Amino acid sequence: MSEPNVPPPPSYMPPPPPGGTMPPPGGAVSPNRSIMIVLSYLWLLALIPLLVEKNDPEVQWHAKNGLVLTVAEVIAWIAVAIIGTLTAFIHLGCTGCFLNLAVFIAFLVARIMSIVKGVSGERFIIPGISQYADRF
Repeated sequence: MSEPNVPPPPSYMPPPPPGGTMPPPGGAVSPNRSIMIVLSYLWLLALIPLLVEKNDPEVQWHAKNGLVLTVAEVIAWIAVAIIGTLTAFIHLGCTGCFLNLAVFIAFLVARIMSIVKGVSGERFIIPGISQYADRF
């Protein structure tokens, strides 16, 4: 007796990754992707991955996001300097100092979270800021 032909089991398709993770896009994956993503969020050092890793769209997005974050931080520092100067004239004490510290901590946390998520293959979307990274 011969055994009946049994068709092979269907191929397994893994489920899509959880929200926020991005599969590698159509471009080439950089061998130094992690280093470039870290550089992307270190102020003007974001220009290095932007200019060096032109074939890796994920690194490009993080570099653009880091530059937009840097521009937003400069604008925030200018606003804090103006507010600090005005509060000094009104004699409100060290209101500008506390505002300065709050802005510093907020941007530091945003940069650290962006680096951690970027190195793990995800994108940290910063409301009001990350949308501009896709525009240029």
